[in-house]
Amino acid sequence: MKKAFIIGIGGQDGSYLSEYLLELGYEVYGIVRRNSVCEHQESRVSHLDGRIKTFYGDLLDISSIEKVLRDVMPDEIYNLAAQSHVRISFDIPQFTTQVNALGVLNLLESYKQICPKARFYQASSSEMFGEILTKKQNERTPFNPRSPYAVSKVFGHFIVKNYRESYNLFAVSGILFNHESPLRGETFVTRKITRAVGRIYHKLQTKLTLGNINAERDWGFAGDFVEAMWLMMQHNKPEDWVVATGKSISVKEFLKKSFEYVNLDAEEYLLISDKYFRPNEVNFLQGDPEKIKKELNWDPKVKIDDLVKMMV
Repeated sequence: MKKAFIIGIGGQDGSYLSEYLLELGYEVYGIVRRNSVCEHQESRVSHLDGRIKTFYGDLLDISSIEKVLRDVMPDEIYNLAAQSHVRISFDIPQFTTQVNALGVLNLLESYKQICPKARFYQASSSEMFGEILTKKQNERTPFNPRSPYAVSKVFGHFIVKNYRESYNLFAVSGILFNHESPLRGETFVTRKITRAVGRIYHKLQTKLTLGNINAERDWGFAGDFVEAMWLMMQHNKPEDWVVATGKSISVKEFLKKSFEYVNLDAEEYLLISDKYFRPNEVNFLQGDPEKIKKELNWDPKVKIDDLVKMMV
């Protein structure tokens, strides 16, 4: 029976990946951070109690990573941990960089020394493409990051590539475009919108305040995207992969679809605030998933209208 170790198991992707791996017969282990607000970050995986094993730890505490790796000796390591909110990265750039860049380096060093035969997955991000240089972004598109989050992710991406080439490790990065679900954090725009729709429909809320509603993103379903993570870890050689639907819509269109699902007009409830604009905007991202579709036979199953319906 294979063992998988998930850093960031308490997040949206960690929950879906845990379920997926359990269905495949894996033993699943994960690290959660101690938090003063709630005892630990496990609410998204609480339904898996007794089926997974979690440990306290932190990417910035290399000793905690080393201890778990020695105890578990995993076959596969998935690094899904990050300070993942782009807007907030402008407010806390140092912390964002520590977690998303130095945290990855800590993890790679531990992995290289303790279980170098394991396979390693790094969660890279479409935000690394930033101010786009091509209409669609694929594995050959140059990065042009526009936020502290994106810059930190570029470091994480390239340090994984460096360790792969320097130490002959099976280390891959999935460059995932936006992927959403009902488990998405409430500060992310898709969840903020769909949660507001429910609250407005039930008269618990009167207005929804957003920032740049003209930004366009390639949105897929997190449950589909974790399958892509697993597939790239089973490939015969370590490579980097773009994971996307290949289609983009604007925040405004997502908003309209969400309110229409309950027969409401979004414009009646929408407010725009400068507070939610980023200092440096990325206005358009659209992935080109040709490589992963062709070589790994991956294809997203959930379309954008189904995703909106699910989240509302």
